[in-house]
Parts: sequence; C-alpha cells; structure tokens
Amino acid sequence: MTTAAISAYPSPLARVFRRFERWRRTRQRRSPIPEALWALALDAARAHGLHQTARTLRLNHTALTQRLRAADGPPVRAPFVELLPGLAAGGPACTLELETARGAKLRLQLQGITPPDLAALSRTLWQAAR
Repeated sequence: MTTAAISAYPSPLARVFRRFERWRRTRQRRSPIPEALWALALDAARAHGLHQTARTLRLNHTALTQRLRAADGPPVRAPFVELLPGLAAGGPACTLELETARGAKLRLQLQGITPPDLAALSRTLWQAAR
C-alpha cells in the first residue's frame, strides 16, 4: 500500500499499519504475528471496525474476528422488556415479560400498577439479575 493510500486512514490506524509493515520487513518467513501487534490490531478494530482494520493491516478477517471475540467475551445483549396491551392501553392490568442475556425468562401478571411503579420494578429486577 502506498504512503498516499495509508494517509487516508485515521492517524492511529496509520501508526499501527506502519508497525505491521516494519515487522513484516524484519521478520523471519512464516513467523507468527507477535501478541503485541495483535493487541494493537484489536484496539484498532474496536476503534475503526473489523473490516477496515483487517483490510488496512492485511490481516485475515476471520482470525481478527476470533481474537476480538476471545478478548472481549461473548456479545452482551441489551435487556429486553415487553409490555403487553393492558398497560399500553392505559388499563390497570398488564403482563411484564423479562429476558436476560443468558436466556432466563420471567413473566409477571400485574394488576393496578402504574408506569412509574413498573419502571422501578423492572430496574430492581435487572439489578438483581446481574
């Protein structure tokens, strides 16, 4: 890649690119990428995205993805709360369904609960599930 082409990338990514190129010029053939360079590549992927980082640094996209997942752990799903029609229509009854990132589910049938009480109950349940 030419200097003009790499200058189009954000400067932190360009610095990582130059480190990889320096390593490629001085390495022994078929030697594995050092962990310190992988760490720089992972930081770049978090900041600039997997595709751009893999393409710019000339890394195997799958290998970079696997290392990123191993380093960051499984993706965290946002809590999911579903209010079924009773409360949405302003009625005094509702069904609250909660599901954690691990797949645990809780279904509550509630009578006479107000939206602020429901919000406080949901917050308490999520904090206890962590």
